[in-house]
Amino acid sequence: MYFYHISRFIANIIFRIIFRIEVVGKENIPREGRVILCSNHVSNFDPIMLGIAVPRPISFMAKKELFEKKLLGKLISGLGAFPVDRKGSDLSAIRNSLKVLKEEEVLGIFPEGTRKYNMDLENIKAGIGLIAIKGKSPVVPVYIEAKYRVFSKVKIIIGKPMNFDNYKDKKLGTDEYREISKDIMRSIYGLKNI
Repeated sequence: MYFYHISRFIANIIFRIIFRIEVVGKENIPREGRVILCSNHVSNFDPIMLGIAVPRPISFMAKKELFEKKLLGKLISGLGAFPVDRKGSDLSAIRNSLKVLKEEEVLGIFPEGTRKYNMDLENIKAGIGLIAIKGKSPVVPVYIEAKYRVFSKVKIIIGKPMNFDNYKDKKLGTDEYREISKDIMRSIYGLKNI
């Protein structure tokens, strides 16, 4: 994690010069133990901004196409990211996610899978709901409000952890996991304009 901390330190300096970064709700990030950070996704800068805003190292689930570029793939792997195939059910990505949580670390996911500017519940997948339940992990919703213009404001709003203990020991299907995923997305967009 030495590489992660050095990279975070450098990114923190550079991005705070380029943007006016405001973080609200940092106290909602548990100081230890497994947690899933779920955020909206408006730019390729979003993972960097979350890395700056959150004091703990984050292992991001990232689209597999990024790993096809040799240098970039090595860089983001070194930062703890792992690939996900967004077109289908990627069991390898789910296993990697559960491994991160089992090690009591922070997992970062953009549930929409691609950059979006408005909530789209119709196309939400069951994956994040499944990972939250199988990983026995709280989910911290995060909303990023940014245009990413030079010297513009980037506001990162961190919500209170969502707990799914009421699903413990219940047998759930795809539809139930998808509903959990939708609840998570509603919580993310519910932070807008706070």
